[in-house]
Amino acid sequence: MKNFDRRIKRLSEQLQSNGLDYLCLIPGANFTYYTGIDKDLSERPFVALFPATGSPAFIIPKLEHETTQKLLPYKAGFFTYTDEEGHEAAFQQAAHALGLSKKRIGVEYRSMRMLELRQIERQAPDCLITEADPLLSETRMNKDDEELAKMREAIRISEAALAATIKQVEPGQTELEIQNILHIELLRAGAHGLGFPLIVLSGPRAALPHGTAADRAVKTGDCLLFDYGGKYGPYTADITRTFVVGTAGPDWKDIYHVVKEANAAAREIAGPGVETGEVDRAARQVIERADYGDNFTHRTGHGLGLDVHEPPYIVAGGKTRLQPGMTFTIEPGIYITGEIGVRIEDDVLITENGCDSLTSFPRDLTTI
Repeated sequence: MKNFDRRIKRLSEQLQSNGLDYLCLIPGANFTYYTGIDKDLSERPFVALFPATGSPAFIIPKLEHETTQKLLPYKAGFFTYTDEEGHEAAFQQAAHALGLSKKRIGVEYRSMRMLELRQIERQAPDCLITEADPLLSETRMNKDDEELAKMREAIRISEAALAATIKQVEPGQTELEIQNILHIELLRAGAHGLGFPLIVLSGPRAALPHGTAADRAVKTGDCLLFDYGGKYGPYTADITRTFVVGTAGPDWKDIYHVVKEANAAAREIAGPGVETGEVDRAARQVIERADYGDNFTHRTGHGLGLDVHEPPYIVAGGKTRLQPGMTFTIEPGIYITGEIGVRIEDDVLITENGCDSLTSFPRDLTTI
């Protein structure tokens, strides 16, 4: 309750300092951050309106009114609707009662749906819709103790699931079969869901950084890449490990050790006051010195928490200075089209003294 009181108070201050009268959110990571409610979007609008001063208000289906009241960590106003009535009247009532006409309303430009946006504009003539993403991103980058505890548990569960999965892997199984084993083990270990679609790739298909599992059968000598993350509450892990099935050739081993060294270099340099671009550069230099620079085709990492991808972004030229409480991934990779792909991804936390790895799964080249 205290955490949400602090969040709402800080949001009020930010809205006032940015000249906004309201923040309008629909289900998603920011909605969860300010309400404690983790829910999916549906055809029924579910809208939270946070004023610069005063209490929040919600436009929601009547069938979810009782549950929402119980889940919310604070008191709020409600405008409800039934399926028979439709939602337009609830938007109209909210706009009139809250005086939304001619108000400056901040929204998430990358996730606000046209359904809710058009209703707000229709019922609140002359309101000014403006972008609130920078304000929201800055707030969520620094995790509090409660958030970190949930992230640590998501990571613990995810690592236990991977350990259980690799014991069951055998040549001849398909990527999809192995992916299903991992999914089952995540749930068995206590995951509340998946942070994102699981990625299990083998052999030359591991060279696809964001590939999807297929019916390809795993062969002896293949690399086998897992990129996955289980959720605990609304917080997710994001881990990648690459294994060898059977015996790895010398070139395979060399590439693996370059990626491992790049991962270590980035973790070593990360700390308070360091720019995100410096962390990316530390990993990229290792890979470039080994003449694989053209085969590292993505940024070194991204923020992690309620979203699997959120600020800060560990990217070339990034100017964000790391601060205690920031959590992000470090995931250098080398991808040789048609041959192999190797990525080693850890979840890390910036502390007062440096950088702690929240992930502890072994990084050494492991045969399964």
